[in-house]
Amino acid sequence: MADIVIPADAGELPGYLAVPEGEGPWPGVVVLFEALGATEDMREQADRFAARGYLALLPDLYRGAPWLRCVTKAMRDMRAGRGATYDAIEAARAWLAGRDDCTGDVGVCGFCLGGGFALVAAARYDFQAAAVNYGILPRRPEEALRGACPIVASYGGADPTLRGAAGKLERALEAVDVPHDVKEYPATGHGFLTETVAPFGPVTRIAFGLGKGRENAPDGWDRIFAFFGEHLKESTT
Repeated sequence: MADIVIPADAGELPGYLAVPEGEGPWPGVVVLFEALGATEDMREQADRFAARGYLALLPDLYRGAPWLRCVTKAMRDMRAGRGATYDAIEAARAWLAGRDDCTGDVGVCGFCLGGGFALVAAARYDFQAAAVNYGILPRRPEEALRGACPIVASYGGADPTLRGAAGKLERALEAVDVPHDVKEYPATGHGFLTETVAPFGPVTRIAFGLGKGRENAPDGWDRIFAFFGEHLKESTT
């Protein structure tokens, strides 16, 4: 596991690369972090993918700056469907796909803020599979997701910020004939797949339902790895 630097049009992009044990090449996964940035928890998610045989790259989309300074701009990019953040995601994908120890097939997995980026990137760039975890939907989901790669998505039914998102996403993916596995977990809040730490204490935890439903995390991860096994790993064999 190593800190690396990726060449990009807007200057060097820092990142964290998690490499599986043994000999490659391996399929790749670009891990897109939640709003708090490239935390230790997000590095652990890259390590999780490496342990399952994926070359995992966590690009620092904030380029080392504090998350409070960068999150608003990143949210603007995500909602607009364009901007420097998307350019960085594509730079990360292309760099990973071009490595000798990568098969050239790359998936994307995003959490929270990263989940919203992963949704748009699934249709815009050459990803073979996407995992969207409690990600905001684009304004016109059918239009934005037409031609997307296969998508597995997880949402919490007790997440007040994303009520109805799972159903809307499933209907959109069915309408544009994209292979998918979308699941909403009842009585489950935001951030249940990771050990997200609430940045402003109990108020934030309550507002987002953080910590609720973490018992569903194993099922969520099992679905991600089964889906990637089918649509990303098997495509390389």
